[in-house]
Amino acid sequence: MAKENNPNNAPKKPRFSSWWIYGVVIALIIGFQFFGGSTFTNTEKTTTSELQEFLRNGDIEKIVIITNTRQAKVFLTEEALNKDVHKGVAEKPLFPSTGLVPQYVLDYGDLQIFQNEITEIKKENNLDTIIEFDTESNVLGELLLSLLPFALIIGIWIYLMRRMSGGAGGGAGGQIFNIGKSKAKLFDEKTDTRTSFKDVAGLEGAKEEVQEIVEFLKNPDKYTSLGGKIPKGALLVGPPGTGKTLLAKAVAGEAKVPFFSLSGSDFVEMFVGVGASRVRDLFKQAKDKSPAIIFIDEIDAIGRARGKNNFTGSNDERENTLNQLLTEMDGFGTNTNVIVLAATNRADVLDKALMRAGRFDRQIYVDLPDLNERKEIFEVHLRPIKTAETLDLDFLAKQTPGFSGADIANVCNEAALIAARKEKKAVTKQDFLDAVDRIVGGLEKKNKIITPEEKKTIAYHEAGHATVSWMLEHAAPLVKVTIVPRGQSLGAAWYLPEERLIVRPEQMLDEMCATMGGRAAEKVMFDKISTGALSDLEKVTKQARAMVTIYGLNDELGNITYYDSSGQNEYGFTKPYSEETAQKIDLEISKMIEAQYQRAIKLLADNKDKLTELAERLLEKEVIFKDDLEKIFGKRPFEKEELEEATK
Repeated sequence: MAKENNPNNAPKKPRFSSWWIYGVVIALIIGFQFFGGSTFTNTEKTTTSELQEFLRNGDIEKIVIITNTRQAKVFLTEEALNKDVHKGVAEKPLFPSTGLVPQYVLDYGDLQIFQNEITEIKKENNLDTIIEFDTESNVLGELLLSLLPFALIIGIWIYLMRRMSGGAGGGAGGQIFNIGKSKAKLFDEKTDTRTSFKDVAGLEGAKEEVQEIVEFLKNPDKYTSLGGKIPKGALLVGPPGTGKTLLAKAVAGEAKVPFFSLSGSDFVEMFVGVGASRVRDLFKQAKDKSPAIIFIDEIDAIGRARGKNNFTGSNDERENTLNQLLTEMDGFGTNTNVIVLAATNRADVLDKALMRAGRFDRQIYVDLPDLNERKEIFEVHLRPIKTAETLDLDFLAKQTPGFSGADIANVCNEAALIAARKEKKAVTKQDFLDAVDRIVGGLEKKNKIITPEEKKTIAYHEAGHATVSWMLEHAAPLVKVTIVPRGQSLGAAWYLPEERLIVRPEQMLDEMCATMGGRAAEKVMFDKISTGALSDLEKVTKQARAMVTIYGLNDELGNITYYDSSGQNEYGFTKPYSEETAQKIDLEISKMIEAQYQRAIKLLADNKDKLTELAERLLEKEVIFKDDLEKIFGKRPFEKEELEEATK
């Protein structure tokens, strides 16, 4: 019969809904209106003298004397209700048929005196007014009155809980208390997760580590037969865009075990205790489906070091959530069949208790891709791109030093958009170069109004950069110089830096000298300087400060560093050195920058004619390449073969 009445197989409506709550509250209000005495009626208070006057005029039909509350209820006759003196109470009560609603009430003093006065007036005026005595108070009305505020508060609270838990409409009763439940999304073998390890290019070391974690759960006997234990957790650490979340997606696609994915901010809520409750619920679900994997993205949202920023002195909800997470990962009653993966680019702020072995047994550093890894990443992201020719992936990889995987994906997408904007049928090599320029330098602004004098200054500034970098052995080789405004810059020079694992002082000093070449050119050619060197000054100041305070590359201060790799500054807001040392640091930074500035001025003064020729060519063509510099300066005698090939 049920199927016939429900042909669409629609789910049955739950027995409990929010309308039940509203109905109960309305019933309470109506019930109180019905039984609640004088609170919701037209009943007015009167005095004994007024009552005696009403009684002499024959307006009173009945007086009910409540002996235990020293209160009397006065009921008027039909004729009295039409008199002007009773106009305020002339309206009929809400439930006139009950006879329970008086027109007046009064508080009397002594019962015997009050009774004698009424009886005497009744006899004098020969009245048939009914006088009754009652000892029953309105217990039900008083009870409803006391419960009504609580009923309203409970109804409003339940309504808010339903809204916060997503239960709009007549949801099941269990959804009301859903706020403490975990928000993790479950992936399993039935879920359509198409990302696999084939989609993760480069990152061979990190990929091998997470592949082994999947293998732990698929074939645990292989690793435990020799007495080993399966790791409880792995932390993916690295700069933004390097593929930490992508690795986790690949694990979800490859693992044949339940995979719970959520963000660190999913634990955070405005209510006290919700974060810890969600952690407990998450691990309970994972244990019920073990073996399983839990992935927490951006774990620094709840994993920050405890006690560092709690200035209020109150109990921190985030710390409670972290404490519960620590207990679940390695405490009494933990389950070894649940592995926790987490990702962050701020490992320095994480709590030490979270980082220890037994919780995150492995820390997998996901670094920016090198040359070969960038080539592999291009291969992945070029699959859906329709290209007009066979692209030289080595060339593209060399043109994108320091790019993360996300940056390379953006380059491929921008190249396709640029080609479509130009009405092309396929993407060409030049589109990729334009995309790199777009991402590195910003949007080209050919219509920006620049005076001839400003344009000349910009040309000599950029020619100064190019000239100094060409003359110095350790400076990055030039790729392209332009005076076409891009983004916030009025001109730009593109270089192809050598990918080094360690940097020596002479290399950093050469780079600083090349950076100061722009301002030095303005000084040599015009004997004036401008604000155009702001970004250059910012860059060299950071480099000089790093040499002095971080890397210990300054002879005056010696082999000392004030860098805290943990990110947890034990000195608080104070500097970890004295005021005297601070003055030395400032002096050494200034001396270092000024020395490279004078060095750049000398180089440009010695090659002033070539600087002028390069600037004039730049004014003429607006964009020049390495070939133009070779025609003016000749080949760099110290240029390495591989860099020469890279800039062709």
